Amino acid sequence: MKVTGFTIVRNAIKYDYPVVEAITSILPICDEFVVAVGNSEDDTLALIQSIKSEKIRIIETIWDDSLRKDGKVLAIETDKALAAVSNDTTWAFYIQSDEIVHEQYHQTIKEAMQRYEHELVVEGLLFKYIHFYGSYKYVADSRKWYRNEIRIIRHTQNVLSYRDAQGFRKKDNAKLKVRAIEAFIYHYGWVKPPNKMTEKIRGLSYFWHSDQELDKQQPAHLAFDYSGIDSLSLFEGTHPTVIQPRIEKMSWAFDFDIKQKKYSLKNLILMQLEKLTGWRIGEYKNYTKI
Repeated sequence: MKVTGFTIVRNAIKYDYPVVEAITSILPICDEFVVAVGNSEDDTLALIQSIKSEKIRIIETIWDDSLRKDGKVLAIETDKALAAVSNDTTWAFYIQSDEIVHEQYHQTIKEAMQRYEHELVVEGLLFKYIHFYGSYKYVADSRKWYRNEIRIIRHTQNVLSYRDAQGFRKKDNAKLKVRAIEAFIYHYGWVKPPNKMTEKIRGLSYFWHSDQELDKQQPAHLAFDYSGIDSLSLFEGTHPTVIQPRIEKMSWAFDFDIKQKKYSLKNLILMQLEKLTGWRIGEYKNYTKI
């Protein structure tokens, strides 16, 4: 069984992406790792080259900045990285540049890949998600945050990144058949200094919105306001070892009253129903569980 990690990255320093931590968080369970480094305005390429591992293989790419609709360029770039994965790979492990796997899940993930290696009906492995928000001590817990996504796919060369690269589908647009595993992806995309969050939102949203929409959504001269979130809860676990240096260097303050809920009446009813039954009405599921 061969496992290849893959990711894409661009302007990691400019937008403060923890991409080195993302890569190194799964490097121990990968035999190789493909990083598609896009043309950047900073030293992202040098940053990736600084990772001391012979497993890493870098491909340099050019992003098509004219694709300003639905984040499609992210899927195109992800497909470039996936296409560079070695043909003899069994499982391809995708990690985004703001996602990290806690080392406590390494064994669970390895065992799942071994368990389903020859069960060819299993086309991917489904992870649970924890979305950190504002700081490293709060997690977003409202229904608008996705709870699961595919991050390991069987390498059949018949899979493509879907829409804005959140997940995957077959080339005929069929959903992948997946097994859910007891492992989490820690998503840190909403944890950075408010001014960097403004830059990141504008830089990423460029591939969804016009300049006018960007200025309305997040003016460039304003630091991002974390207080507008609808609901948060306290994180009660431990963070991955690789992210600890960032936690220690946190340079901004954010506090939130977790009793404060800003739900509409509709969402309040839906959240109560979910709490009672575990059923999230209308949940987006880009996969088929088996």
